Amino acid sequence: MGQLALALVIVIFGVLGCAAYFYGSNFLLDKFFPSKNRPYQIVARNLRITSYIRPWLFLGPALFSLGFYLVYPVVESFRLSFFGRSGEEFVGLANYAWLFNSDEFHQAFKNNMLWLVVVPTAATFFGLIIAVMTDRIWWGNIAKSLIFMPMAISFIGASVIWKFIYDFRSGGDPQIGLLNAVVVFFGGDPQQWITLDFWNNFFLMIILIWIQTGFAMVILSAALRGIPDETIEAAILDGANGFQIFYKIMVPQIWGTIAVVWTTITILVLKVFDVVLAMTNGQWGTQVLANQMFDWMFRGGGDFGRGAVVAIVIMVLVVPIMVWNIRRANAEMEGR
Repeated sequence: MGQLALALVIVIFGVLGCAAYFYGSNFLLDKFFPSKNRPYQIVARNLRITSYIRPWLFLGPALFSLGFYLVYPVVESFRLSFFGRSGEEFVGLANYAWLFNSDEFHQAFKNNMLWLVVVPTAATFFGLIIAVMTDRIWWGNIAKSLIFMPMAISFIGASVIWKFIYDFRSGGDPQIGLLNAVVVFFGGDPQQWITLDFWNNFFLMIILIWIQTGFAMVILSAALRGIPDETIEAAILDGANGFQIFYKIMVPQIWGTIAVVWTTITILVLKVFDVVLAMTNGQWGTQVLANQMFDWMFRGGGDFGRGAVVAIVIMVLVVPIMVWNIRRANAEMEGR
C-alpha cells in the first residue's frame, strides 16, 4: 500500500512539475521578449526570437533525458569495454579477443540469429494472415481484441503463463502443464520441454511470437484498409481468386508496412532478455546476448568489461536495422 501511495505521489508531482515548467518557461520567455505595448520593429523582432526559442523549451527536457539515458550509456559502455572486471584496470582489446574466442558467446550469438530468423518472420506472417481473415468476418474486431491482448502483458508475465503450459511433473504426478496434459491424453510420455536441446529455443520463441503477433496484426490491418477497393474489384472482375488477390494485389501494396513491422520486431528480438531470464536463465543451450550481458555485468562477481563488450555487439547489430527502419518509414510518409 505504501508503494502504491508513493507511486501516486510521484505521478501527481511529476505532472504538476511538468505543467509548472512549461507555464513558467513561457512566462519568463514572454517577460524577457515582450510583444505588447512596444514599437512594431521590437515586437516583430521579439516574436521571431520567441518563435525560435519556444520549441526548444518544450524539447529541451526530452532531449536532455534522451542524451542522459541513451547517449551516456553508449559512451560509458564503449569505455568500459577496454577495462577489466572492476572497470578500473585498462586491458585494451583483451575483452574483444575473449569475445571472439568464447564458446559461450558463440552459442548466444547463434541463438540470437535463430531468433532473428524465426520470430520476426512468424509474427509478421501470422499477423498478416489474421489481419486479412478478421477483416472478412463480422466478429473480426472481437477476434482482434483477443489476439492483441498479449501485448498488454509484460514479458515476465507472459513467461509465467507459458511456464504453466510447459510445466513437467515427474514421479507419476498428474501433469498440470497444458502441453504435457495433451500429450498424456493421447498416450504419449510427458517431456521437460524447456530442457530439450535445440528445440527448447523454439518453445521460448513461441512466447514472443504469441506477444508480437497482435502488434503485427494491428499495423498490417490498418495498412490493408488503405488499399483502394477499386483495385480489389478490378482483380475480381479479371477472374483472380482469393489467393491471387492476397499474394499479387494486397501484399505488394503494403510491402513497405510489412518491412517496417518485420524490422521493428527484429530490433526487439535482438534485445530479448526477459523471456529467456524467466524461463531458463540461459541454461540448456538457450543463452542469448542480452541475458549473457546481464550475467557478465551483474552476476558471478560482475565483469564490467565483458558485459560492456557484449552490449556493444548488441548495439552494433541493432543500429543499422533501426536506421533502415526509420529511413523506410520516412520514405513511405513522404510518398504519401
